Amino acid sequence: MTVLKKGRLVYDHFNLAIFIHKYPNTSLRGAQRRSNLVMVCRCCLGLLRCARNDSVGIHAHNGIISFVEGTISTMTRPIKIGVLISCGGSNLQAILDACNDGRITGCVSFVGADRPGCKGLKRAQKEDIPTFEVDYGAIIRQFRSDPSTIKLPPNCDWEDLLNKQTLFPQDTDPSKITAFFTTRVVAEARLLKEMAALGGFDLLVLAGFMRTLTPYFIDAVNGDDPLPKIMNIHPALLPAFPGIDGYGDTFRFGCKVGGCTVHFIDYGEDSGPIIGQRAFPIMPDDDLDAVKKRGLKEEWRLYPECIELFARGRLQIVKKDNRSVVAISSI
Repeated sequence: MTVLKKGRLVYDHFNLAIFIHKYPNTSLRGAQRRSNLVMVCRCCLGLLRCARNDSVGIHAHNGIISFVEGTISTMTRPIKIGVLISCGGSNLQAILDACNDGRITGCVSFVGADRPGCKGLKRAQKEDIPTFEVDYGAIIRQFRSDPSTIKLPPNCDWEDLLNKQTLFPQDTDPSKITAFFTTRVVAEARLLKEMAALGGFDLLVLAGFMRTLTPYFIDAVNGDDPLPKIMNIHPALLPAFPGIDGYGDTFRFGCKVGGCTVHFIDYGEDSGPIIGQRAFPIMPDDDLDAVKKRGLKEEWRLYPECIELFARGRLQIVKKDNRSVVAISSI
């Protein structure tokens, strides 16, 4: 029998590594063998759901979960999730909680922010999850002060980027386009470097990350995989009300129903394939704060559900009337 108190699981490429992460009162015996494998996750916070096999016994008492060794013949590979944030990180917390209690088959491997001192990073640090910062604001200020000091990364194909972007119409002032994409690409190159230093990931989640991503970054993350690897949550029922103030736009237009949307990222603004949505009624006496609070509660439910669909391999991109849409397979 293997006994673990307050353990945390990380994965190698073959899903055979068990790592007990900086916690006291931890004992682990006979955890990894050629034919028998015990897999454990955050024991004090939830029962194991990654391994669903009758040959593995699970017992819980007073915060200690014991796993009886057995052969795990079938299981969903737990995914590694990277998260980018800009603010307080309430959606990050919802994702962390879902990973801890087994609603997401995976774990958060790093959290990055676009500004120094982002409060949401403390949520990750409490869980001993690696964090980093890329100061977008400093890069933008430096470009405005002296554009010659900002250099594009050598692997950036400028013409390809401009051909793919859909954020600016063709008649936009070229200097505005140059300033926007130059500063964003430089910041994104730093994001990619930080993420690479922390190891690979299966899915990158934007949890209140308030920066538009460029084709340079999107292509670098997605590679040749037909399924996108960047997921976002938006505070409106897309395709209505894209942009930074979805709940505000919903409220000001007098909508009787509000909602939130999880979608994959593409080259446009909140225009990627929709994965899931949740709606809620807007009452006659609601103010904007009430709408936002109700929407956040739905976001905290929806985002983990959509991440779990990805983890279970149930999402695929299909063409429908010349548009890419998400199809969800049955269990």
